[in-house]
Amino acid sequence: MCKNTIQFQKGLGIMQFLANYGSEEQCENALSSWRWPDGFQCPKCGSRSFCKLHRKAEFQCNCCRCQTSLTSNTIFDSTKLPLATWFLGIYLVTQNKAGISCLTLHRQLGISYNAALRMKHKLMQVMMERDNSWQLSGFVQIDDAYWGGERHGGRRGRGSENKAPFVAAVQTDADNHPIYMKFNAVDNFRRKTIQEWAEHALKKGVRAVSDGLSCPVFRGIEDAGCQHTAIITGGGHASMENELFTWVNTMLGNVKTAITGTYHKLDPKHLGRYLSEFNYRFNRRFDMPSMISRLGRAAVNTAPMPDRLLKLPDVQWKPG
Repeated sequence: MCKNTIQFQKGLGIMQFLANYGSEEQCENALSSWRWPDGFQCPKCGSRSFCKLHRKAEFQCNCCRCQTSLTSNTIFDSTKLPLATWFLGIYLVTQNKAGISCLTLHRQLGISYNAALRMKHKLMQVMMERDNSWQLSGFVQIDDAYWGGERHGGRRGRGSENKAPFVAAVQTDADNHPIYMKFNAVDNFRRKTIQEWAEHALKKGVRAVSDGLSCPVFRGIEDAGCQHTAIITGGGHASMENELFTWVNTMLGNVKTAITGTYHKLDPKHLGRYLSEFNYRFNRRFDMPSMISRLGRAAVNTAPMPDRLLKLPDVQWKPG
């Protein structure tokens, strides 16, 4: 039996990671090259003339005297953790297929639980913003899904107060192999909401197929300028056995199993971030070692997220 070359690809071992990013100086050099690939540039006037201050990783522009640090105005802004700790956190988050909990980060990094919680959510925010910057194309399998269960004594089924809705979409190639996925939390399953999601997540002209069970809802995809085919399967095993829904059903099962096993429980208001974590890893699974540098580059181009913003419900996109 042939091995799946993507699944069995050589990753970045912990020893190699430490050789590349094991010291604070190595991490500073890497972060500097990602933030300023052509050399330092003043964020205020754009000048490249600078001097380095005695304080660690701080610079002063020779033209306007503006002072800035290596981490200012990035996701690392105001952090009190060493960059080496951040880089190890990035390694653990990107190289674990099923994700890693804040409690495990707290134990493996030797930092407080609250610090691990902030780190985890900031990295997931970076993943969410990065994955929201591009759209699926070609042929896409789509399904509606929920996270959470019924509360004791509450409403059952789709009307349960404890269920958070999200859209699951998987782009496949001509051989029906999965290429990319987009799982996004939504406020509800209404036609207008799905239209706004499709305008954000799908390129115009996409050929989308969905279960006909939610046909009126998914007509919002057509309103967004995409082709949409609804196939009535009746749900359940009939839907799972249909080849047109093979990969969206498989990915839904994998993600739900991973979330249950790794996190056990999560706050529905942050469901978007957790789903984006799985999107990010899956969409870059073809080159696992590069995920560290790619997430690092995205992190230095992501605006700061202080605690007050981290605690707010996720905003996956701004509806038109």
